[in-house]
Amino acid sequence: MHGPLISAEETVNPIPVVALSTSELEAHLEAAGPVAQAWAKAQEFEAAFGDTLVMPNEAGEIATVLFGYGSGQKDALETGATLNKKLPAGAFELSKGFEDHAGIALGFSLAAYRFDAYKKVPAAKAQLVISEAGILEELAPVLAGTRLAKDLINTPANDMGPEELAAAASQLFEDHGGAAKIIMGDVLENEFPLVHAVGNGSDRAPRLIDATWGKDTAPKITLVGKGVIFDSGGLDVKPAAGMILMKKDMGGAANVLGLAAMIMKAELPIRLRVIVPAVENAISGRAFRPSDIFTSRKGLSVEIGNTDAEGRLVLADALALADEESPELIIDMATLTGAARVALGPDLPPYYTDDEELAETIAVHSEAVNDPLWRMPLWKPYKKYITSKTADLANINTSGAGFAGSVTAALFLQRFVENAGSWVHLDIYGWTPIEKDFRTHGGEAQAIRALFDMLKTRFG
Repeated sequence: MHGPLISAEETVNPIPVVALSTSELEAHLEAAGPVAQAWAKAQEFEAAFGDTLVMPNEAGEIATVLFGYGSGQKDALETGATLNKKLPAGAFELSKGFEDHAGIALGFSLAAYRFDAYKKVPAAKAQLVISEAGILEELAPVLAGTRLAKDLINTPANDMGPEELAAAASQLFEDHGGAAKIIMGDVLENEFPLVHAVGNGSDRAPRLIDATWGKDTAPKITLVGKGVIFDSGGLDVKPAAGMILMKKDMGGAANVLGLAAMIMKAELPIRLRVIVPAVENAISGRAFRPSDIFTSRKGLSVEIGNTDAEGRLVLADALALADEESPELIIDMATLTGAARVALGPDLPPYYTDDEELAETIAVHSEAVNDPLWRMPLWKPYKKYITSKTADLANINTSGAGFAGSVTAALFLQRFVENAGSWVHLDIYGWTPIEKDFRTHGGEAQAIRALFDMLKTRFG
């Protein structure tokens, strides 16, 4: 593996990094001698978390680096990210004081991510040498899937339309021995009316990606991702400020493809299916309108209350398709509602499921791998908020108050799933607005490390 993480065979004499808590510093410096003590004092090194001190040898080269741990052990991903930002150029290996080398390596690599397709961006200067081959093998699927998700989201909509998103999905599955079917035109209009309606206003034709991998006899796991490559709001047009980040409205699709990459690279023994409705919600004479009514693939009629609530429409048809073969588990991911951001902010996506065991399992794995998620309720009394006087369902909250936007969106989607063993919906943001710890600014891989850890534990 090349990049921020390298194997011991790829370098000679890596520089050791020693972790010290504040309480350990005095004894370490005393053992190192008066020169080391004087140097640490001159540099005002007190071993606060994230402090680094380069210790030179007699030739003036870096002999070792001291890394401050403050009052004690910190989160491994945060530690790795801090090392990535604080270490100078060179190849380094973890020495005394560090635990969870795999977690530190993951944080180090995540913090090193750069999106450089359109602008030269300085690469991270430091490399972390991993002597345990098993760590590199363990991290390879996670890093590949994370990078794919981020790259897809960060790519602007002029270069990431429905066709390009379908091509990326097809290539991913082809690379791993799977196959993808792309549904367009009259077949899409007849079999997936809601997907066609949302995407019909764009000159870039809508399509549905249906990709499979693995043995048919294995447990069936289906991922569904919202692939709205750009959302103008349609005829209920967004203001300019509301459109500035809408290239990320395919973040659900990007993340399910990232999760699929992890699953396939790790060769988990499942039959994987990925369904992505890929559309652009644009404005034209062909665009769907408020008060239009469409009959979904499932047969439920949907009244359009707002064309900017398009994500749940395309997901509805995709979920209906996924549900038809009664998979063991359906996971859908979507940048679906601003209400979720108001409730929980950009870093903590909510998830919805009626499966208590699944909900608890997701929570456990979310905490274990530091991939934050928060369960929200499928509160049944709110079903009355998505009723229509002229159709089976409305695509917006019709109560007049506009409350519980993320909950009612999840309840809408739930109407299209009834045969699957379990179903969970994740309302992600797909973006890190302010760089922090191991999260770089821009497109974000959210929830997929937790979900992969769960699937690996369950089926691996």
